[in-house]
Amino acid sequence: MTPAPSPTLTIRLVEPVEYAAAGRLTADAYRHSYDGLSEAYLASLADVAGRVEQGEVWVAVDGDEIVGTVWTPRPGERLSELAAEGELDFRQLAVAPSARGRGIGEVLTRHVLALARERGATRVVMNSGPEMLGAHALYLKMGFRRLTEREAPIEVEPGRWLDLRAFAFDL
Repeated sequence: MTPAPSPTLTIRLVEPVEYAAAGRLTADAYRHSYDGLSEAYLASLADVAGRVEQGEVWVAVDGDEIVGTVWTPRPGERLSELAAEGELDFRQLAVAPSARGRGIGEVLTRHVLALARERGATRVVMNSGPEMLGAHALYLKMGFRRLTEREAPIEVEPGRWLDLRAFAFDL
């Protein structure tokens, strides 16, 4: 059973002064969990300023420490062409290795669900690589379902293909 998150945990939009720290956390979380990620991909994960140009980056903060991040679209927009009309998609959910097992990923995912409801979305979708088993287990535990009909290989960077997994939570 996952322990309850700290009562001092807050979820808020990242501030410009935090871009570097949030980017390091995201890249470190992925590096810690997944083998074979290219330096270019890790650099893209660390590029919070670039992500903020395209959407919103939310951070989980415990005290004064950033312990998690998630990337969502702005209201009425999509991050990916894979998201259909009425869907809110999210990407790059990351929890600091030192904060794993504290329920941070679930809190961030619940935040995304709340944003989707506030914004009138009918579904929340997440696409991820096949190796992201911890994230998949979290989504299924929370009531997401696989959308196997939307799963297909996709080129995530030149020459690097992933068989994306798709998950949805109908609101």
